[in-house]
Amino acid sequence: MSRELDPRTRLLLEAPIVPTLLRLAAPNVLVMVAQAAVGLIETYFVGKLGLDALAGMALVFPIVMLMQMTSAGAMGGGIASAIARALGAGRRADADALVLHAMVIALGFGVAFSLALLLGGRWLYTLMGGSGAALEAALTYSHWVFAGAILVWLFNSLAAVIRGTGNMAVPANVTVVGVLFLIPVSPLLIFGWGPIPGMGIAGGAIALLLYYLLGTLALLAYLRSSRSLLKPKFAGVALRWPLFRDILRIGLVGSVATLSTNLSIGVATALSGHFGAGAIAGYGTASRLEYLLVPLVFGLGAPLVAMVGTCIGAGQRERALRAAWVGAAMAFTLTEIIGVAAALFPRPWLSLFGSDPAMLETGTQYLQAVGPLYGFFGVGLVLYFASQGAGRLLWPVIGNLARLAVAAIGGWLALRWGGQLSHVFAAQAVAMVVYGLVIASAIAGGAWFGRVGWPRTTTSLLRRLQPG
Repeated sequence: MSRELDPRTRLLLEAPIVPTLLRLAAPNVLVMVAQAAVGLIETYFVGKLGLDALAGMALVFPIVMLMQMTSAGAMGGGIASAIARALGAGRRADADALVLHAMVIALGFGVAFSLALLLGGRWLYTLMGGSGAALEAALTYSHWVFAGAILVWLFNSLAAVIRGTGNMAVPANVTVVGVLFLIPVSPLLIFGWGPIPGMGIAGGAIALLLYYLLGTLALLAYLRSSRSLLKPKFAGVALRWPLFRDILRIGLVGSVATLSTNLSIGVATALSGHFGAGAIAGYGTASRLEYLLVPLVFGLGAPLVAMVGTCIGAGQRERALRAAWVGAAMAFTLTEIIGVAAALFPRPWLSLFGSDPAMLETGTQYLQAVGPLYGFFGVGLVLYFASQGAGRLLWPVIGNLARLAVAAIGGWLALRWGGQLSHVFAAQAVAMVVYGLVIASAIAGGAWFGRVGWPRTTTSLLRRLQPG
């Protein structure tokens, strides 16, 4: 087994943590902001079609984000972590082979999402409170998007492959170019122009799929070029269960955490449905800010997956833990600033997507209740990504399940006893605090390196950081 390390791998193991994370995060934050802009652009134009179209999109959006977060964050984190750990340990052949295994996993999950939503979409969106014209708009958008789920999975999986090598720039460049493509194409297909007929809400979905198709082809072209650190082969390569397992043992557990996050928002959407289409649209529009935080934090989290995974693979446990806390401090600062600003000035954000009074009132209530606590969400999420790199996801999953339990049970009790939507949102705020505190406390207590124990002294924790 060769221990010769690529300069990019050596950078993750030896360079100062703060400037290295900032340098790697900068293009990654850019790519994530651009990717979040994809959804915002689409929502902006769909909002011009009316309240029913906006409410229909709000019903589908948590499920689209579930697919996005599962493919890019959960399974994508498993892919990036497996490749980073292989490179850190000097297993270059395994790292190359992991590319094909990642693509096979992406194809399987893409087909599963397509079948589930094409067959069960009407039942799901009705359960979430959809009815009438809003439900029909949701089904139109959903059928188109999930017919092309394979493209979303391939794009995010190939981007994760490249990020696992420590290269954040290529996925960033591909995504930014894709957004520039989407800005004119989305309204063109939604409203039509000249000989091109307007397709309504379906046009937004079709534009999105074109974006993922072209992006997937660009990432494949890079991986086959001489500039790629990895040299994947697709013909005559035997698939090996140990490599699938290396991805899935992190990706599947991470998917539970991702599902819990989206279920928390889905539950709040369903509870908002008791107050009509305006409330659904208002909550759905306001909660998009939380979804915007996910790619922003992922901008920090993806370098952490690579750095922590590479350090763990090389046996540098103490450096891996230090990197995680640096990332947590950065994420808290970023998300807390955004949350407080949204709570103080909710209308400028909400007015981007519509002017319906019920929508604006509901969105304002949500942002004022939950926005000031977004910092806890940022801490929990970035430590989830760091835990992917460490290959230790039990406590991040427990944190997500705790958030879901508080949001669902607390929200239901608030609606039953108080009957006010503001009480439902208060339960969402408490759930967010629980999420961040559970994950941070467990990692501080040594969860990455054995059983969690309190009080954990510095000496005892450092002893556990020693390899072996």
